[in-house]
Amino acid sequence: MSRNRLLASAALLALTACNLAPPYRVPLVATPVAYKEAAPWQPARPADDLNRGAWWARFGDETLNELEPQIDTANQDLAAMVARYDQARALAAEAASVLYPLVDANAQLSTNRQSKDRPLRVSPANTYYGSNQAGITASYEIDFWGKLRNIAAAGRATAQSSAADLATMRLSLQAELATDYLSLRGADAQDQLLTDTVAAYQKAYDLTERRFEGKIVSSLDVSRAKTQLRTAQAALANELAARALLEHAIATLVGKPASDFSIPPKVIAFTAPDIPTGVPSDLLQRRPDIASAERLVKAANASVGVARAAFYPSLTLNLLGGFQSTKLSLFNVPDAFWTIGPGLTLPVFEGGLLRAQESAAYGRLRETGDNYRSIVLKAFQDVEDQAALLRLLAEASTDEEDGVTAAQHTLDVALTLYKMGATSYLEVVTAQTALLLAQQTALDYRTRRQLAAVGLVRALGGGWDAKDLPSDREATKLAADRY
Repeated sequence: MSRNRLLASAALLALTACNLAPPYRVPLVATPVAYKEAAPWQPARPADDLNRGAWWARFGDETLNELEPQIDTANQDLAAMVARYDQARALAAEAASVLYPLVDANAQLSTNRQSKDRPLRVSPANTYYGSNQAGITASYEIDFWGKLRNIAAAGRATAQSSAADLATMRLSLQAELATDYLSLRGADAQDQLLTDTVAAYQKAYDLTERRFEGKIVSSLDVSRAKTQLRTAQAALANELAARALLEHAIATLVGKPASDFSIPPKVIAFTAPDIPTGVPSDLLQRRPDIASAERLVKAANASVGVARAAFYPSLTLNLLGGFQSTKLSLFNVPDAFWTIGPGLTLPVFEGGLLRAQESAAYGRLRETGDNYRSIVLKAFQDVEDQAALLRLLAEASTDEEDGVTAAQHTLDVALTLYKMGATSYLEVVTAQTALLLAQQTALDYRTRRQLAAVGLVRALGGGWDAKDLPSDREATKLAADRY
């Protein structure tokens, strides 16, 4: 007898260990051995050299270091994403609850009057009677086919995907803040350049007026000098307007009203930090958007198991027990009642519903797998794009600095010759225009190199790692402690 019980228990355990979900494998993506843009201009160091968390510290600016942490505490978009993650964890906890028995306690007290002419009334039954009951109901579904485990697994994976989405938004906002701030400092440099240019053009304009008053030159020189001056002044006003918009954008990112926020102008000599790219295979662990897509694939894989299990019988153990009485004194042994027994459900005819649900689950699995591969390929492209920008902008910046030096020499010579009466003011105007354009372009290249560095950090995951994903237990932990 004990041997039969042992065999039955073993068979039951084997059934409950059954899982109809396909074996999970991360979708395969062709991963290059190295980045095309990584050599030979970049040092061969692992990407783990990136700062964990405060990656913006590489830019060496105290104001930026003060602004970035405010993203976590004051940005409303990030706060909304945190709330969305909390919802995902709550749904994961809800999904995990199916693994446990459902137990309810109930009680009912009522006074009743039955009709005197009630059909089948048993005489001499009381017209007025009490109907009081207290009891417990319990049910537990035995997970023969892994349906409940897959429901819970899908919930956990979805919550982990939401956590990765939160990390993606945090990184995106941090990068956006760094981009706006560096652009603002680039605008400060342009403002300083245009301020100095306006001062130089004012002196040139004064010179032409004196020469015109001395009947040395015609009014044509004066009008040309005035045109240069007014154009530079207009460019300065336009640059100040652009800076104001950047300042307002930064205020919103750090959760402050634009009216109460300001950043004093300051020209800073930025240098592009060294951002090692590591190897492409590292990117699969370092990008939160890739981790989010992979977790969705796992959730879809578990959902296939749920859909397949729906074709098989479902066995539920049910228990109902308590006390019934017409009096208030319920808890007496003679008033006890109970019922216990299994309930079996087997789909017989569903009109194709289960087959459609299974087909949809497989379609979702293919969709999430293709999305994952697409995101990985775009991630490789992001790194290559930003690395290429850094390299090419560095070359362009060097060439443009040489151009600035040459343009300055041309202007100095043109001014000297003009003062000597050896050339017309048109030569000066041409030289002034060429110099200003070269200087503005050189500053633009410097700023764009900074922005490309931010873009590369973002493309590499900003120091994030897949190990930062919450564990299965953390993914189902409720976040009520926030309130």
